Amino acid sequence: MFRRRPKKGAVARPAGRPATPAAAQPSTGPGPSPQPAAFGRGSWFSFRTHDHLDAIRSSFARLAESPLASLMTAVAIAIALALPVTLYVAVMNLQQISAGWDNSAQISLFLKKETAAAELPALVGQLQGMQQVVAVKVVTPDEALQEFRNLSGLDEAVDVLDTNPFPAVLLVMPHAMYSTPQAIEPLLVRMRALPQVETAQLDMDWLRRWQAAMDIGQRTVWLLGGLLGLGVMFVVGNTIRLLVQNHRDEIEVQKLIGATDRYIRRPFLYTGCWYGMSGALIAWLVVYVALAFLKEPVSQFVQLYGGDYRLEMLDLQGGLALLLDGGALGLLGARLAVGRHLSDIEPT
Repeated sequence: MFRRRPKKGAVARPAGRPATPAAAQPSTGPGPSPQPAAFGRGSWFSFRTHDHLDAIRSSFARLAESPLASLMTAVAIAIALALPVTLYVAVMNLQQISAGWDNSAQISLFLKKETAAAELPALVGQLQGMQQVVAVKVVTPDEALQEFRNLSGLDEAVDVLDTNPFPAVLLVMPHAMYSTPQAIEPLLVRMRALPQVETAQLDMDWLRRWQAAMDIGQRTVWLLGGLLGLGVMFVVGNTIRLLVQNHRDEIEVQKLIGATDRYIRRPFLYTGCWYGMSGALIAWLVVYVALAFLKEPVSQFVQLYGGDYRLEMLDLQGGLALLLDGGALGLLGARLAVGRHLSDIEPT
């Protein structure tokens, strides 16, 4: 049999070699640039980098199409993020104030009225001999009366008293390892059994209430942050859904010329990320301005009670974490919205 001669002007193809696929041929039409059939590692990285840069430019262009609407979306996200962040900073400052309170637990031993002053040194030595006790301070009846006079301001009422109504008090400071309520309870029971003691009071109930309040505050921060984080995702998702509908014709053309869903989806994902990060940036600014506005009044209030405390601001690490969280929420919201609505658009 004779082989068919190639037509004039055609290039003969060696036997057994397949024709070059259409996907490997360069395209001159609009739409995404086709991926080459074979390329090295450097070519692949360059191709992907160019692809992402193109998606970033497209996402910024879509934000610039309606700047006022984009700003309103970012502000709505900022409000949702600023509320839990402000509460978090408030709880953090309260924890800083109470950081040194954990070791301030003490037991107040109110002695019986008939306990003579000569018995106090022996009782103090007995208490200091306990391994759980660090120090014991004696408050005499006269010192207790003077302290009451200074704190109450009732000098005239105190002067008319015939006798001193205050008993002697021993302030017992336990060791740090026995400062928790569970560890100090056996020591409290032991001291109540002393014959000279009328009442033994653990000055830790207020600390328990404070710690319970701090625990409620921390849980509230996480709960509020989770709920408002979902709100941010829904805001971004709804905004991206509208963007997808507004670019429906463009998406149909891109699919018609062979663009993949990943290529079409990428600019919308970047847009959602920018929404989240811009809202987080505005929230960071709002929290900073609010704390700066309250810093001086809080310092003056603490000084009125003899304290010295400066309001802690949201540091750089916390601000960067806020930006990353905002970007992640925006990206996730955009991914959910695009994944659902992009599959409904098909070229006709």
